[in-house]
Amino acid sequence: MVVQHNLRAMNANRMLGITTGTLSKSSEKLSSGYKINRAADDAAGLAISEKMRKQMRGLTQASSNAEDGISAVQTAEGALTEVHDMLQRMNELAVKAANGTNALSDRQTIQDEVDQLLTEIDRVSETTKFNEIYLLKGDANRVEKYLAAKDAGIDGLLQDGATFATFTMNALKFGDSISIGGKQYTIGEVGDAGADNVKDIITASVTPGELVTIDGVQYTVASDATTENADKNILTADNIASKIVEQSSVLYKGKTYYVMKDEKNADGTDNAKGDGIDDVNASVITAAKAYSMIRQELTLANSVGAKAGGNAVVEEADTATNPDKAIFAIKEKGKYDVQEALNFQLHVGADADMTNKIGVTIDALDTRGLGINGLNVKDSTGASATYAIDSIAEAIAHVSKQRSLLGAVQNRLEHTINNLDNVVENTTAAESQIRDTDMATEMVKYSNANILQQAGQSMLAQSNQANQGVLSLLQ
Repeated sequence: MVVQHNLRAMNANRMLGITTGTLSKSSEKLSSGYKINRAADDAAGLAISEKMRKQMRGLTQASSNAEDGISAVQTAEGALTEVHDMLQRMNELAVKAANGTNALSDRQTIQDEVDQLLTEIDRVSETTKFNEIYLLKGDANRVEKYLAAKDAGIDGLLQDGATFATFTMNALKFGDSISIGGKQYTIGEVGDAGADNVKDIITASVTPGELVTIDGVQYTVASDATTENADKNILTADNIASKIVEQSSVLYKGKTYYVMKDEKNADGTDNAKGDGIDDVNASVITAAKAYSMIRQELTLANSVGAKAGGNAVVEEADTATNPDKAIFAIKEKGKYDVQEALNFQLHVGADADMTNKIGVTIDALDTRGLGINGLNVKDSTGASATYAIDSIAEAIAHVSKQRSLLGAVQNRLEHTINNLDNVVENTTAAESQIRDTDMATEMVKYSNANILQQAGQSMLAQSNQANQGVLSLLQ
C-alpha cells in the first residue's frame, strides 16, 4: 500500500479528461450546428467544404448577375417597344404623304409630326439607361456605315454589297411601258427612226386579217393588192406601214408604239437633239431619257437617311455589256454616321472561365442608327415620302431584330438562373453532408459522454478516498 502514487485516481482522472474533451467537442458541435469547427476536426473535410462554399457563393452571385442582366435587357426591350410604335406611326404618315391627293401644305403638316417622332426616338435613345449605363446610344466610338441599297420600286434585280450595289433591269425597247417614280411611261422613238422601226415591226410579222390602229384609225391587213379596199381601210402591210408618220401612235398586237416629235428642251427652247420627251404626249419618252430618270430615282431612293455629303452615287445605265440588260452601278451607297454597338458581358459562373460570359449586344438605335435621320416626306411630288416608306420599313425590321435578340438573351438567362440555382442546391446538400452536425447522432454521443463524465467524476472521488485506509496503519 503506497501513498506517493495513486494510480487508480490517475487512471480515473485521465479517463475523465478524455471524456470531458469528448463532451466539450460534442457540446461545441451541438451548439454550432457544424461538425467541423476547426481544421483539427476534419482537415480534409474542411478543405473540401471550403472549395464547395467558394463554388456555392460564386454561383449564388452569378445567379444574381443573371437576374440583373434580365432587368437590363427588359429595360432596353421596353424602350424599343415605344420606338416600334413610333416607327409604325411614321410608316402611316409616310404612306399618307405619298398619296397624290395631298397638297404641299398637307405634307408639311405630316412632316411636322414626323419631325416630332424623330426627335422622340432620339430622346429615348439618349436617356434609356440601367444603373447609369445608357443602353440604346451605343458606345463612345462613332463609325461610318452604308445604307442598304434600294431599287426605287423599279422592276429589276438588286444585288447589294458592302459598299456598292448593282441594279439590273431588262433593257427598254420600243413600245415598252415602265413605271418611274410612280408615273407610267411608254418608250417611243423620235421621227424617221421611230417610223422606220414601226414599219419594220409591222411588215415583218403581220398576217392577212390582222388589225393595226394608227392614230385611232383601225386598218385590216389585206392578203394582197387585189383584196385591198381603201374605203373600208383594208390595206396591204406595205401601204399600212406607209401611213406611219411623225407623231403617230400605232397599236399592234396589244402594244402601242409612239413615233415621237421631240424638238424641244425641258425649258421649251428649240433644240434638234430634244430632251427625250415627246412634245405632244409627256408620258412618251426615249429609252435614254428613261434610263436618266431611273438613275435619278435610284440616287434619291438610296440617299434617304444619308448624312450631309454622303448621298449615293449612281452611274449611268450600262447597255453595252449586255444589249438585253440595263445595268446601273450604285458605285457608292448612301453613308451615315452611327455610334458602335454597346457590348457588355454578364458573368454567370463561379470560375474565371470565359465560357461563363454571356455577351449582350445592343445597337445604337437613334435615328442615325436606324437610317431615318432627317427623314423627309414633304416634297411636292410625293417621291420622297414613297422612298421614306422603304427606309422606315428597314428601321422597323432593325428594331424587330434587336428586340428578338434581346428576347433570346432573356430566355437564355432564365435557363441559366434555373441551372445555377439547381447547382447551388445540390452543392449545398453535398457540403452539408461534410460540415453540418447530425444532431441526433451527436446527441447520442453527448449523452454517452455526459454519463461517462459523471461516472468518471464518481470514480475519481472513490479513488481519492482509497488511500485513506493508510491512516489506520499510522494510528
